[in-house]
Amino acid sequence: MRIGILVGVIVAAMFATLLATGTVAKVVGDQAQLEAQLDAQGVTNLSCEAAVGPSQPGQGNGEVDAANLEQEQLAIVALIISIGKQRNMSPRAWQVAIQAGMTESGLRNLNYGDRDSLGIFQMRPSMGWGTPAQVTNPPYQVNKFYDVLEAIPDWESLRPGAAAQAVERSAFPDRYHKWEAMAVHLVENLGQVTDAAGCGESAGAVLPPNEAAAAAIQFALREQGKPYVWGATGPNSYDCSGLMLRAYEAAGIMLPRVSQDQYNAGAMLPVEEAQPGDLLFWAYDESNPKTIHHVAMYLGDGKIVEAQQSGVPVHTRSVSWDEAELVAQAIRPGV
Repeated sequence: MRIGILVGVIVAAMFATLLATGTVAKVVGDQAQLEAQLDAQGVTNLSCEAAVGPSQPGQGNGEVDAANLEQEQLAIVALIISIGKQRNMSPRAWQVAIQAGMTESGLRNLNYGDRDSLGIFQMRPSMGWGTPAQVTNPPYQVNKFYDVLEAIPDWESLRPGAAAQAVERSAFPDRYHKWEAMAVHLVENLGQVTDAAGCGESAGAVLPPNEAAAAAIQFALREQGKPYVWGATGPNSYDCSGLMLRAYEAAGIMLPRVSQDQYNAGAMLPVEEAQPGDLLFWAYDESNPKTIHHVAMYLGDGKIVEAQQSGVPVHTRSVSWDEAELVAQAIRPGV
């Protein structure tokens, strides 16, 4: 069974959105700038996902590998991302599935394989993955993969290729790492997630002023792609102050629940002097803290991570000090 017209439409819609918003150009431009910085410093470009530390991002160039994918392969990537979003799975889960699918089938819905292995992930009916009809049905396969992934204890702390191996249980466990760079590129571009690898945002920026700030930043960046829900404090969704609450809780610092109270939860400094990890606030009347309605975390280099509003997942974006409603003071929690 092939994916058909519906998934092709998904891909076309995704590309149309990316072209309309300029996301592709921005991400590719940022990546080129980052690579130039690293080359100048004599540093190998690594994947720095916060939970697991630096890891070699595969054997190829992610952008080049992705450019070589055909329409059928891109359609499967789009399906993986689409179902992942529907299930509120993190972008890291999409990456794991993409790496597994590329390794097992080249991201194709195969009707053959080793012994009775079939489909995108080469699932075996004889091993309980489903009937032959099911394991060659793309939505079934993707959902089944996510079901098994979610059942693996602490899978998000594993390197993506290791998480793929935990699902697939292959006799060749290291082969999944090969496609790490390509999967990150696809998640960032097709999935519209900035810095899916988890640490590019801080490249060339001022280092966090303390270990707590670094830990809070790492937590917040890992939550990218999760939905905004008013009043939510994780782990599956957040509002703006809920994300800050959990990020600093992970760093050993307890913040008040709401943004207006978080404004009083640390040392105050001019917003232009904010350092990575500091909290920025927005108010309907910038001179009146009682009108604060939003909070975000500064990452350095003119960028923030935030849970902004309904319909917009946790993401990073640029910020300017003259932005409308931005309060003139930043807060450094724990100081």
